[in-house]
Amino acid sequence: MLRLRLRCRALSQLLPPPSSSPISQLLGYHSRLLSAAAPVVSPNPSFAVEDYLVSTCGLTRAQALKASPKLAHLRSPANPDAVLAFLAGRGLSGADVAALVAKDPKFLCTKVDKGLSPIVAGLSGVGLSDPEMARLLSLAPDRFRCRSIVPNIHYCLCIFVSYENLLSAVKRNFYILTSNLERVIKPNVAALREFGLGPCAIAKLCLAQPWLLTCNVECVRATAVCVQGLGIPRGSGMFRHALSAVAFVSEEKIAAKVEHLKKTFRWSDAEVGIAISKAPNVLNKTKEFLQRSLEGRLRPRSYVVKFLKANGLLDPDRDLYSVLVVTEKVFMERYICPHKEAAPCLAPDYADACKGLMPTNFRFT
Repeated sequence: MLRLRLRCRALSQLLPPPSSSPISQLLGYHSRLLSAAAPVVSPNPSFAVEDYLVSTCGLTRAQALKASPKLAHLRSPANPDAVLAFLAGRGLSGADVAALVAKDPKFLCTKVDKGLSPIVAGLSGVGLSDPEMARLLSLAPDRFRCRSIVPNIHYCLCIFVSYENLLSAVKRNFYILTSNLERVIKPNVAALREFGLGPCAIAKLCLAQPWLLTCNVECVRATAVCVQGLGIPRGSGMFRHALSAVAFVSEEKIAAKVEHLKKTFRWSDAEVGIAISKAPNVLNKTKEFLQRSLEGRLRPRSYVVKFLKANGLLDPDRDLYSVLVVTEKVFMERYICPHKEAAPCLAPDYADACKGLMPTNFRFT
């Protein structure tokens, strides 16, 4: 009896008022049953991300297929449309936009009002023009979405002086845009200053080795100490070049290269020290390069130097390295041409040596 009353009460809630016609009662009852059983359907149940990337963003089908899983959560083109309008407003062409979206599909999910617009305003405030921002957008769209980009660019512009130099460094190290300014970048610059580098030297060094701005500060200090250990005093003109040459090279590898130089050229410790202090980039050269250099330039010139010293035509204290580093034109002007009359066979013997032939005789008349 109780069960019957409950069923009647449930039916009375579904049925329309008695004044309705039997047909309308039946239809109303049927519609209520359907609405109770069926889930709510979204007016836009599916957003075809892959097709949108192809037709609207200009990606190839293969690029869209690769990018679409990163945008699978999108249910509407509203935010991507706003982002595309923002990019067009910054002066990016269709090809630029396609390349950017292919590189960083999630850029389409960025909020324009809360994310991109404040960054653009900040970059404008530090002096970047729309074309400069467009280049930065194309280069590193994922970094552009980070708010740290504004203070980092402001500070690094002071280091590199020009936007072109900054952009060149960023191309090789995107982390310049997002590394912690107070805990990483500034301490690294301070460490370089501690070792006697001025603003101009720091700019040139970090342009050659931009990773020095974003690595651990202890790595920067260890590199500087290593350079001092090679006999190059801090603050000297060659200190920057040596830092660039040995940056991120282990002490073991540097020691092995020094030993190779001594063995290859038969230099003493003092001669190696002179060579490194005058041309630190010799530490970057491969063994194969050094061997080719030995055969193509160093050995022939060493013959000339020994000949000139033996015959009193060159200061006996003149170090070999200072002769080796000059250009071929300068070498001929300084060490061959002035001795044409005193040593007429010097030039042809030197030419033979440069061809890989062992000169049979350095004659003196």
